[in-house]
Amino acid sequence: MLPKLKIISYLSVADWWVFGLVLLLTFAAALFGHYRKKRPQNTALDYLLMGRQLTLPLFVATLVATWYGGIFGVNEITFNYGIYNFVTQGFFWYVAYIIFAFFIAERVAKYKSLTLPDLAENMFGPKAGKVAAVFTFFYITPVAYVLSLGLFLNMIFGIGVLPAMIIGTLFTCLYTAWGGFKAVVFSDLVQFFVMCSAVLLVVVFSVQDFGGLAFLKAHLPPSHFSLTGGNGLLNTLIWGFIALATLIDPSFYQRCFAAKNPNIVKKGVLISTFIWFCFDICTTAGSLYARALLPTAEPAQAYFFYAVQLLPTGLKGFFIAGILAIILSTLNSFLFIASNTLSYDLLKNRFKNIVLSNRIALFAVGAVAIVLTQLLNGSFKEIWLTLGSYFSACLLVPILVGYIYPKRISDRLFVLCALCSAAVMTIWKLLPLGGIWAQIDAFYIGVSVSILILLCSRKKVKHYVKSTTDL
Repeated sequence: MLPKLKIISYLSVADWWVFGLVLLLTFAAALFGHYRKKRPQNTALDYLLMGRQLTLPLFVATLVATWYGGIFGVNEITFNYGIYNFVTQGFFWYVAYIIFAFFIAERVAKYKSLTLPDLAENMFGPKAGKVAAVFTFFYITPVAYVLSLGLFLNMIFGIGVLPAMIIGTLFTCLYTAWGGFKAVVFSDLVQFFVMCSAVLLVVVFSVQDFGGLAFLKAHLPPSHFSLTGGNGLLNTLIWGFIALATLIDPSFYQRCFAAKNPNIVKKGVLISTFIWFCFDICTTAGSLYARALLPTAEPAQAYFFYAVQLLPTGLKGFFIAGILAIILSTLNSFLFIASNTLSYDLLKNRFKNIVLSNRIALFAVGAVAIVLTQLLNGSFKEIWLTLGSYFSACLLVPILVGYIYPKRISDRLFVLCALCSAAVMTIWKLLPLGGIWAQIDAFYIGVSVSILILLCSRKKVKHYVKSTTDL
């Protein structure tokens, strides 16, 4: 039975020194990034994209670090469903990363945009840009990562989750607003090394103390080694489609827009994919050990209590610093991108000083994220499925078609696709469905609507061309 103690009870003075040192290095890196600039960050290009000067090492470090803020959610899924987590939160995403590297990276670079909605405007028109901005804003608003930070501070210090979210988000907003994208990138560099080392340590000590796969199979339910984890096939496959959101993910695009050239993007994504693969093995394995040894623990928190009881003095502090790095590296990036979407895309040309408006928007985004955690019941699975499915279903198809067939989709048609998909998805969620219909997620309905509208519009165009030719 897991002791009802906060993690602070397991930490020594040495652990706190290590924890403090890692935090100090992180903020020193952010400070270095801020003052390293060769010219004032008084333009959108400088402040939002580092003047498109992102090198390969920085690209890999910031991309990898940005992708894992929902560590509590990943551990919760593994605890409950086993390697189902590796399939839904790992394998499906690797496929999407590779598709992006080989088929999307160069297409993105040629538009020279600043944000994803800016790209949509360049590809389709101004109305498309605004609609894409709305969907992007809610998708990239860091709801799951604000919740993760609140749970982290609650575990460490015992304060309530809501006040912890408020305190942690305010602190993150302050240092992110101050330094811009450069502060995000250089702090990610430190966080990248710390987070990867921390999860690796848990696996190494677990195997050393308890044994490998044989131990896990003897102490876990058989369903934990099933690819679906006891979930239905459609429930599992939906994560594959949500993973395709990578092809239009705002944080991916920001790094691509900031890179020096498309070659850096392609190499960087492929290197990052290998690192993500190793990282996912470590987090999944660590959570399986936690489930085997602390079966009555809270699913989202078991991994952390397990790790601080497993690791020796000093490394406990390094581990909790690594977990905080995982959360902060994603939270600051998502806060920054969401504030860009609000100040640059949704309120474009309303403010003369893009830097000042972005900084104000950061705090607004933080407040929205905290409110959304309450509306979505604090469930990681619910947050990811709801926000991810709307974003993917409504924008993925028209944007990918836009890449393949440039100028084929008009501004008006893009808007029609996105809004109709969202409307039909919402209606589907509200309908009292039963039987087989209840098993069909609204995501599939949204994608089907997008495809149907585009097919009908294509037939209409062909019919019009044939009619005019006959005349």
